[in-house]
Amino acid sequence: MRHFRQLDADTSRRLFLHPPHEIAPDDRPRTAMALGATLYLPATRPALADTIERRAAEGVVSMVVDLEDAVADNELDRAIAAAVDALTDLAQRPDRRPMLFLRVRDPDGIAPICDALGPALAVLTGFVFPKFGAHTGGRYLTELADAARRHGRRLFAMPVLETPELVHRETRDRELAAVAALLAEHRERILAVRIGATDMCATFGIRRDRDLTIYDVRVVADVIAGIVNYLGRADGTGHLITGPVWEYFADHERMFRPMLRATPFAEHDAVRFRQQLVSRDLDGLLRELALDRANGIHGKTVIHPSHVAVVHALSAVTHEEYHDAADILDSDAGGVRASGYRNKMNELRPHRSWAEQTMLRADVFGVTHKGVTFVDLLTALVTK
Repeated sequence: MRHFRQLDADTSRRLFLHPPHEIAPDDRPRTAMALGATLYLPATRPALADTIERRAAEGVVSMVVDLEDAVADNELDRAIAAAVDALTDLAQRPDRRPMLFLRVRDPDGIAPICDALGPALAVLTGFVFPKFGAHTGGRYLTELADAARRHGRRLFAMPVLETPELVHRETRDRELAAVAALLAEHRERILAVRIGATDMCATFGIRRDRDLTIYDVRVVADVIAGIVNYLGRADGTGHLITGPVWEYFADHERMFRPMLRATPFAEHDAVRFRQQLVSRDLDGLLRELALDRANGIHGKTVIHPSHVAVVHALSAVTHEEYHDAADILDSDAGGVRASGYRNKMNELRPHRSWAEQTMLRADVFGVTHKGVTFVDLLTALVTK
């Protein structure tokens, strides 16, 4: 499994000083970072196995086959059968597959699906647990552990935090503390913690506009801050936290100015390409990704293939980031050094955890050549 494998060798050499590494599936920290843009598909989608295979060839590295919100109640049995059939089909195909997860509705859905898959369970990386909380989480994780033991497979969990107990201010701290304790008990099974911002917004009867990022919705931004505070710490107790879905992908009449500066595109002779991104609301996604990173979040839930390249282009480590991180990690004696780029100060102790995260991201998404920006990467990926 490797990011940007859809690029030809010449393009990869032009863009990357250090190309992305292959990721071993048993390397949990790198596998978690490699999730990148996790594409959700309803289990009822026609030709599901073919779609998964095609998206993998286009550069999708992680996918969730959804049996929860994307499936109507009266179609659940058909959706489960379709998911089992698709994974069984994929188990017979020699081509590379993405990391595959199933989002079940409740803990009772885990064992029957694992039993129905049998040997084809080998294609499944794990399960996504919706509406995960202190009261439901224990059963989810116990059922997962039992299924993994019974089938002799390692199965990862990705809990989705989105319940009213988490959103409501008066219960949030107690709920987050209980969730943190529960996840700590099952640390080796937790691949990443996902944020369900759509359900959080539903708690207040709101839907964020495409001209706004999720961080502009203050009641949800406060919940995200709490999640990162409890579960995203860099002291060895934290987990990788992924960003909430960006749900827009079509042209519309805009109320506000685009959130994407023209200068980086003009410098790379890509003004028309910028216009295409703005017309598909991808400027909002780019802005939200930058805010995700600033708030300690890596990767993102996506519901449209056009979002994948955007997430991955912004995940690659720039030449400047890489050399700052290398300088910081070069010494553990503390102190302050000027960046080799002569535009900032690197404090060797306070910035160390950032540098370690950056090097992990560099292994997974690669390091670009000096002067190569996300515009170059995105242009290469979109026009591929």
